[in-house]
Amino acid sequence: MLTLKVITEETDRVIQGLEKKHFKGAKECIAKVIELNDKRRSAQNQLDKNLAEVNSASKTIGMLMKEGKKEEAETAKQRVAEIKEANKAIQAEMDQAAEDMQNLLYTIPNVPYDEVPEGVGADDNKVEKMGGMETELPKDALPHWELAKKYDLIDFDLGVKITGAGFPVYKGQGAQLQRALINFFLDEARKSGYMEIMPPTVVNAASGYGTGQLPDKEGQMYHCEVDDLYLIPTAEVPVTNIYRDVILDEKQLPIKNCAYTQCFRREAGSYGKDVRGLNRLHEFSKVELVRIDKPEHSKQSHQEMLDHVEGLLQKLELPYRILRLCGGDMSFTAALCFDFEVYSEAQKRWLEVSSVSNFDNYQANRLKCRYRDENKKTQLCHTLNGSALALPRIVAALLENNQTPEGIRIPKALVPYTGFDMIK
Repeated sequence: MLTLKVITEETDRVIQGLEKKHFKGAKECIAKVIELNDKRRSAQNQLDKNLAEVNSASKTIGMLMKEGKKEEAETAKQRVAEIKEANKAIQAEMDQAAEDMQNLLYTIPNVPYDEVPEGVGADDNKVEKMGGMETELPKDALPHWELAKKYDLIDFDLGVKITGAGFPVYKGQGAQLQRALINFFLDEARKSGYMEIMPPTVVNAASGYGTGQLPDKEGQMYHCEVDDLYLIPTAEVPVTNIYRDVILDEKQLPIKNCAYTQCFRREAGSYGKDVRGLNRLHEFSKVELVRIDKPEHSKQSHQEMLDHVEGLLQKLELPYRILRLCGGDMSFTAALCFDFEVYSEAQKRWLEVSSVSNFDNYQANRLKCRYRDENKKTQLCHTLNGSALALPRIVAALLENNQTPEGIRIPKALVPYTGFDMIK
């Protein structure tokens, strides 16, 4: 959530940033926030004046009573009663303005950094870097959904029977590969100084609002209506919310957490070839990195996270590219975001496997996640997160890019985790 200080003191920059994100009605929305804030402040000022008058009158009443001036004291009492009655309406007006302003602020996305390129969608993202190993496949190379069937690794039809489309069942060496990747990613995160967290996979609405999934992504989240709980779309939500309503000490920063969870996304409206097999699922496994940091160090933290994810892809021997997302393709909450994609040689397309984002103080303001600096002054933290990594498309690329006439080769870094070097 944008701070009122930024909105009121840097109004033009905020509007320009929101327009870069193609947020409709940016000027009108920001003007309404300022109007509601002015209304709230005006009501607060009137309440303060009235309170001062009531306090003064109360002292006067006591003096008048001592002096036996009962009639004047009664007049003063009547004035106090009138002020208190008026205060009820002013308080209600102030509370309504504050509530309306808060609800409006929840609908306004984060302002992108200056280095975010202009653009409307994915075609306008900028390729920052390409790397990894070139792949040469047999002439009869198969997409991963055919390989999964051939080697009995993943049963998509069984998932439909048990639950529905988008909920695959991993079997045998397919299940072992999943578990191997999870452990590999967690071990690599721990080596890089991340503390592992095992959070719940359902959260309350306050947690959804805290990290910005609500109200923006409400239709994309699975909602358990009876208990008013939400299945998490990413471990970012529960892990970041650990620090909701918390004041940290500056010496604790940066905080580095990692978590493996199942993730759930409705992906409403998704269809066609882009969702075949593992390309787009409703339930999937993911290891997430979360950082809480000081403002002056968050850009360095962001770069360290990018380096970490790139290192994972290099160890998995996958061809990859890093994209700097344009304003129109960024998430609601991000100020700066880079996507990692791996190349599927069999499908002849790039598959997104990670987004690494810096949220500046946008989430922290929603969460009231703060730290106390060396001068004992309380400031908002910066929050960051990134997938390291999401498994489905990694598995798809590993199966497709490593297929040989003898079977599917396992990258060397994974062999200690799988216990086998070939799927046959």
